[in-house]
Amino acid sequence: MSADGKGHGHNHDHDAEEKGLALRVKTLETLLVEKGLVDPAALDRFVEEYETRIGPKNGARVVARAWTDPAFKQRLLTNATAAIGELGLSGLQGENMVAVENTGSVHNVIVCTLCSCYPWPVLGLPPAWYKSAAYRSRVVKEPRGVLKEFGLEIPSGTEVRVWDSSAEIRYMVVPRRPAGTDALSEAALAALVTRDGMVGTAPV
Repeated sequence: MSADGKGHGHNHDHDAEEKGLALRVKTLETLLVEKGLVDPAALDRFVEEYETRIGPKNGARVVARAWTDPAFKQRLLTNATAAIGELGLSGLQGENMVAVENTGSVHNVIVCTLCSCYPWPVLGLPPAWYKSAAYRSRVVKEPRGVLKEFGLEIPSGTEVRVWDSSAEIRYMVVPRRPAGTDALSEAALAALVTRDGMVGTAPV
């Protein structure tokens, strides 16, 4: 955990590797579009779908299970990788997961200060703003201000904790369960959970 940007497990080789991969993907995409093999509009729709719907639905299942099953929630907060694996969700970029819970006194938000490490198995692809230099630098220094820009104002009495994902550990936020949802099924609860809620930049 890093509330001040310290303790990030990255090294420059990993940062260069991430940038190199992004460049190779962009080059391949450009070639496919130029040869008429890929419709750029269709590609954009696919990426958006995976960023905002398909990927985050996995994490929403995890959160809804934690809201409805106290034993699972305890396992999730104790060993997130194993608990998430119980739902068949694991793999690349999610080998070492940590789940942090929002409460009435603590609000959590995740970032990757040096590149864009992100828990793909539960959140899909990282949004553009998560990878931006502005978010990566500012959310550590002024988390309340950044969250306010997302439309989320944190009460002065609530502690804000910033968790710095790395190549070794990736975080996800377990948002607070909305009031008045006691009668909802697990599936209905999952439908309420958003990607940004699991990053910590939006309420649920």
